[in-house]
Amino acid sequence: MTAHNYSPAFSRNDQSPIAKWFWTVDRGLLAAALTLIALGVALSFASSPAAILADESISDPFHYSWRMIVWASGGTAAMLVISLLSPRGVRRIALLALLGAILVMAALPFIGNEVKGAARWINLGPFSLQPSEFAKPGLIVFAAWMFSEAQKGQGVPGVSIAFGAWALTVGLLLIQPDIGQTLLITTTFMAVFFMAGVPLKWVAALAAAGMAGIVGLYFAFSHMRDRLSRFLSPETTDTHQIDRASEAIRAGGLVGRGVGEGVMKRSVPDLHTDFIYSVGAEEFGLVLSLAMIALYAFIVVRGMRRAMKLTDPFEQTAAAGLFMLIGLQACINIAVNLNLIPTKGMTLPFISYGGSSMLAMGLTMGLALALTRRRPGAYEPGTSLPDRGRILP
Repeated sequence: MTAHNYSPAFSRNDQSPIAKWFWTVDRGLLAAALTLIALGVALSFASSPAAILADESISDPFHYSWRMIVWASGGTAAMLVISLLSPRGVRRIALLALLGAILVMAALPFIGNEVKGAARWINLGPFSLQPSEFAKPGLIVFAAWMFSEAQKGQGVPGVSIAFGAWALTVGLLLIQPDIGQTLLITTTFMAVFFMAGVPLKWVAALAAAGMAGIVGLYFAFSHMRDRLSRFLSPETTDTHQIDRASEAIRAGGLVGRGVGEGVMKRSVPDLHTDFIYSVGAEEFGLVLSLAMIALYAFIVVRGMRRAMKLTDPFEQTAAAGLFMLIGLQACINIAVNLNLIPTKGMTLPFISYGGSSMLAMGLTMGLALALTRRRPGAYEPGTSLPDRGRILP
């Protein structure tokens, strides 16, 4: 027998940018994200034939599947390209994403496309853009940058600037209105603030303010009251959407009905977007459901562990915030599908159909991968949390 020597795609002696990226990026996190994207494309073929029934103008049963392939390719390309960036490049891209999203959100009341009573999208020919999707990673990275600047004690009012950007973003979201994204952004923003070294007394004060804000939103927005009422008293109102999703999940059992054999999906509104989890659960069962949850858990746990070992305060808090953003959004979507919380109209990261969602998730994961790459001095051997100090007295 002749022995064959295995040669990797890139030699460790190769100094090209792609080779350096290959050996420094976290390939486990990258593989998990690519697997979720592949699952999203696969589930689009299961959901598209039923989803087109709501639109008589579409004749191709795989209309949404072909478009999903385009968005998945774009999201993957964005993730890979952005993961090549340096921390300085990450800050620049995040700032551009945040400023661009804010400008478009400010224009939505005048040029936005209203759907179901909310003006969250802008039509760009055949493509609808939801700018709030790009505001989320942009704000988290920008806030981490400002908090780290405040730590340096050089007179930069980083905390005030960060909270100003958050208030502006949240204000524009409430105008749309989009309560779900508001709560997601606020929760992640406050987590980044805490990780940046805020004293516990501020955490308590912010938690109290957050509870007061939720109560205020309840009285200010009737659709929030309606959703909460439907959730707490399902017997008194129409809960067709979540009932059909719950039936689909139960019908899947352990291993599912089989590829293309799902029937409940034909009566689940928005099944290819907000309720894609129920489609996968019916056709592939508990096995696939747990596999998806495990992939999200892997991304969050591994990503947070790597983030907490970074030596730079900005890189640490920004990366941790991005991984938390992905995990929280996945938890919210799955919890809605399982009827554990009121409906939010939030996509499942990397899985749900949608151009804005897929491209924004590619941006989010690309930024996180870029920040957690192994660079000289990025990680201190044998250390965990660095001594970062506090940003407030």
